[in-house]
Amino acid sequence: MTSTAHPAGTPALERLQRWQDAGGTWQVLHRSEHAVTVSLRRCDGGEEADRITSEDPALVAFLVGVDSSELA
Repeated sequence: MTSTAHPAGTPALERLQRWQDAGGTWQVLHRSEHAVTVSLRRCDGGEEADRITSEDPALVAFLVGVDSSELA
């Protein structure tokens, strides 16, 4: 996966970026106006390894209109 430039983030966004930069994938499981839950998936088959649930405005904004790393 090619790493893309991301806006400077807060801890939740930085965690998602590190996961993706290391080759993992992710998928948004739930979102609301002010919060998001993201499944962090292994790079070798997509099995869920962890989740991020956050009200971090930077993470919520980063994920607007994006449902997974496959489309990011």
